[in-house]
Amino acid sequence: MALTANLEERETRHYTCDCCQAPIERVWNYVYRDDVPHAVYFANSYHHRDQPHETWIDVILGTWSGGVVDDHVTFGCRVGPVVGSPAPAATLVQACLDGSSGPVHGAVLSREVGLAHPRLPEFWEVVDFVLDNDPTVHRHLYAS
Repeated sequence: MALTANLEERETRHYTCDCCQAPIERVWNYVYRDDVPHAVYFANSYHHRDQPHETWIDVILGTWSGGVVDDHVTFGCRVGPVVGSPAPAATLVQACLDGSSGPVHGAVLSREVGLAHPRLPEFWEVVDFVLDNDPTVHRHLYAS
């Protein structure tokens, strides 16, 4: 069961970082499994001055029809440089660290709860998909 996304439906916004006035690119989109909405991701790519490029990704897993949100669960991760690796790496973090959580996010998971959550493998599958397929995220992390 492969994941897909319609990149033409992807939403993009540009912001300015409060700490250094550098640009932030925010993208979000649905991810489908067998043509059924499976998740929504929000990715904030930071171009901090004098700091490495990094992207923070929140993924909401759950039902996406009929206004159902009681089964939603949100994981978060930071993707960027790590000691000893030439490539960026992903680390599970508290979801919605940017303060964006709302009812649609459902259960907003801490790192500790996320590490033990049964849907953690689905989260990492969506993150891998976003890293490979979202052009803004991919360019920010791998071409910068």
